[in-house]
Amino acid sequence: MSEAPRSPRLSSADVTALSHLYRGELYRSTIWRTRMDATTNWAVATTGIALSVTYSSPQASPLPLLLVSLLVAVFLSTEARRYRFFDFWRIRAHILELHFFAPILRGQGPNLDGGWGDLLSGDYDSPRLHIGWLEAVGRRIRRNYGWIFVIQGVAYAGKLAVHPTPATSLDQIFERAALGPLHGALVLACGVVFHGVWIAIALVTQFARRGSPAGRLGGICRIEHDPVLELARARAGAASRA
Repeated sequence: MSEAPRSPRLSSADVTALSHLYRGELYRSTIWRTRMDATTNWAVATTGIALSVTYSSPQASPLPLLLVSLLVAVFLSTEARRYRFFDFWRIRAHILELHFFAPILRGQGPNLDGGWGDLLSGDYDSPRLHIGWLEAVGRRIRRNYGWIFVIQGVAYAGKLAVHPTPATSLDQIFERAALGPLHGALVLACGVVFHGVWIAIALVTQFARRGSPAGRLGGICRIEHDPVLELARARAGAASRA
């Protein structure tokens, strides 16, 4: 009985080239990670400034907290776009870590078993982002921006309820929340809708993570499958049939 053909072993020149390739992909993911951290820092800094201004005096208006919420939404949108590129380079680096360096560390030596070389070459031939913008927004909300929005919401509610003095009626809260000709109830309703949208995005994308059976949710999130998960599943299936 003839043995199944094995994938060719990599030469020392191939190993050197892949090592440099890994360094390049890791550098790219690090650069985009740094850019993501910058937008998060902007969101935290502007929120802190808005809190300071809003609570600076009894006569201070809660309006800065509303304006900074819109500004943080812009930061979130920008960071979601940056996260898509970060994820693009991260996936490539992780494939090399999982299927190139890990076998070397296990003493098996580098080889092309499992088809990870074909996976990477296909990604270089036809590059595309692996995650949709809406799912990227959901991930950043669950990781960072959800807490920022919570702090803003609690601070705004505290400003209306207890600062400068505790509110004694619902009408007084509406009066404090009013913005010019806009009634306080309308302003609060808009705030509930604003935060409700972010909560909905976080929940929807949580249950539509790439590679899950709920993959596309009618195409809302444009979620692509995770190449690492696909490759891991393929290797598990091949091992079970062997």
